[in-house]
Amino acid sequence: MAKVFDTNSRVDGFRMPGEHEAQEAIWMAWPERTDSWQWGAKPAQAAFVEVAKAIAAETPVNMAVSYRQYANARALLPPHIRVVEMTTNDSWMRDMGPSYVINGEGERRGISWQFNAWGGFVDGLYFPWDADDAVAQKICEFHGDDIYQAPLVLEGGSIHVDGEGTVYTTEECLLHPSRNPDLTREEIEEYLINYLNVSKVIWLPQGLYNDVDTNGHIDNLIHVPRPGEIVLSWCDDPSDPQYDISREAMSVLLNETDAQGRQIKIHKIPVPEPMYIREEEAIGFDACEGMNRASGVRLAGSYANFLITNRRIVFPLLCKGRDEEARAALADIFPDNEIIGVEARDILLGGGNIHCITQQVPMA
Repeated sequence: MAKVFDTNSRVDGFRMPGEHEAQEAIWMAWPERTDSWQWGAKPAQAAFVEVAKAIAAETPVNMAVSYRQYANARALLPPHIRVVEMTTNDSWMRDMGPSYVINGEGERRGISWQFNAWGGFVDGLYFPWDADDAVAQKICEFHGDDIYQAPLVLEGGSIHVDGEGTVYTTEECLLHPSRNPDLTREEIEEYLINYLNVSKVIWLPQGLYNDVDTNGHIDNLIHVPRPGEIVLSWCDDPSDPQYDISREAMSVLLNETDAQGRQIKIHKIPVPEPMYIREEEAIGFDACEGMNRASGVRLAGSYANFLITNRRIVFPLLCKGRDEEARAALADIFPDNEIIGVEARDILLGGGNIHCITQQVPMA
């Protein structure tokens, strides 16, 4: 049984490694929720299978699956992908899974944040969310890792770390009244510093345009390829609302240094051409008060929502006009990594993308 510590990473000498550091495994969760996913989640399941296969060629994948869908998932997934029976409310593993920390002595612990389905009773996407909130501890138990229960409402997609003392987040999300309304910005920073063992918090004002489901998660706007560098979603069309958001983020980053005092190098990656829910994509969902899947709604598509997993980059294919431009940008940023694209519109229709549906377990 995993031990639950009442201290924190900073006190105990643990730190959250960057995504570019060595990984032991990747966790995903099987989609089946019929108000999140179109047509009984069958198109999404096919997309998740392709993402899992792309990752598993480099890093072992564990897929959390409910008892109802266990046989189906086992039949659709190749045998080298492990299927683990686990109850969830939905399938956004980045946000409900543990944020892992490690120390210099080969030890690993998980952080279980408080999960409230991106907003609780203020603007959360669904209720109940208790099964999702229990996933982090279950994964730690699976690996035999001890755990910190952090007293902070936070999703894994709302933070990016560089592994060397810097965490990036957005004011739009972490200061939203649906997360921790009783805490000040300074108190939230203190929790981040203590549980992630960082020394600097860099706040960007907003997330990607119309990323309303998550209230502006950082992982849809930027990625951290390595310490001292940022991949920033970029838009050159002044008529697009993303144009100003990208420039505002760049202005903040250019006027900041990271925890090690470095000027931050910025790599631009294009946003897809504006993507909207098509008429045929607005049907086939069960009714849900928390999620807007109406025809004509702009999707929060982003090539920054990719996964770094050991020597491989798995990124979403979203738009034929920009996919190859995004691939070329990633190849320049990651010259030593294999760049793999996976068709991901059916994931985007659920509200996120490849980074959102994955969570890494670092090498201890």
